[in-house]
Amino acid sequence: MNEAAGRARSLRADIVFAFTLGLACYVAWLARDVLALVYVSALFAVVLSPVVSFTARLRIGQWRPFKGSAIFFLLLLAAGALIAFGFLALPPVVRDLQAFSGEIPTRVPKLLESLKRVPFADRVDAGAVTARLQDVASNAASYLLMAITTGAGKLFDLAMGFILTVYFILEGDGTYKWFLSFIPVERRERLDRTLRRAKVRMGKWLLGQGSLMLIFGVTSTIVYLSLGVRYAYALGVLTGLLNMIPVLGWAISLTLALVVSAIDSWGRVLGVTIFYAIYIQVENSVLIPRIMRNSVDLPGLAILVALLLGSALEGIVGAMVSVPTAVLVAVLVDEYLVAKEGAASR
Repeated sequence: MNEAAGRARSLRADIVFAFTLGLACYVAWLARDVLALVYVSALFAVVLSPVVSFTARLRIGQWRPFKGSAIFFLLLLAAGALIAFGFLALPPVVRDLQAFSGEIPTRVPKLLESLKRVPFADRVDAGAVTARLQDVASNAASYLLMAITTGAGKLFDLAMGFILTVYFILEGDGTYKWFLSFIPVERRERLDRTLRRAKVRMGKWLLGQGSLMLIFGVTSTIVYLSLGVRYAYALGVLTGLLNMIPVLGWAISLTLALVVSAIDSWGRVLGVTIFYAIYIQVENSVLIPRIMRNSVDLPGLAILVALLLGSALEGIVGAMVSVPTAVLVAVLVDEYLVAKEGAASR
């Protein structure tokens, strides 16, 4: 009788557990966007926390100016950099757009005349193309405002992710201890040791990624200046920053550089194309293997698969966090699967 009652209670417990698990999965699916935002913010907080700690340890003699205010100093520095970039980069672009809109009636017919050698290009209506380009150039600010309005939701997600990242940095230790409190005591120390090892490797990833961004930004700025490309400094900064986005980043920066170069001469377009063709080969064959692979200690195939999965799941943001996520997964697998298999063989 007792055995039958025990089996009944066990069956009811299994049913309740399965129902609760299914309900939790359903709620997680409904809140998948929020959970993804929280995960990305927490991951960025883990990656950026060494930078905050390093800033807090800076000394001027015996004085530590940023102790307790390192995050505020970094935010202020980032805001100042963005404002300076806007003041330096936007006015020349606006002036050139205004000048370009005035020159369109004379430039477009000449361009279409030279394109008539291309098959079917002689059917293009020069007047219609000229009018359309003038409308785009004169209403560039309106189109930009419409794009910003359309992307307001993404901007809100970006702002919330930024705020969550700051909170995770400020309250990360308390949150981490709260998470570990759900783990049985006998397993807690091992998990803590594993996660801290993963944090160190993620910090190395940030250092490696920052090195690649700096190298690409400085090199591209020198090339743009030597070729006489417009907005060389602004394009160099964008090139370095966009390099954080795997594959798509350099494609966007290349497109921007080609468009700007085409304003003046096709020789500059050729020079920029040659530079990118050489640099991408050097980065893929020399820089990434020596910097990133040694930093994250992952094979190239694993990094490529992580990039593909991340971009498929969350687009650009997923691609940005795919490598540190792969580092975390690799450390957990190494600790709980590979090590366990080795222990069993002994």
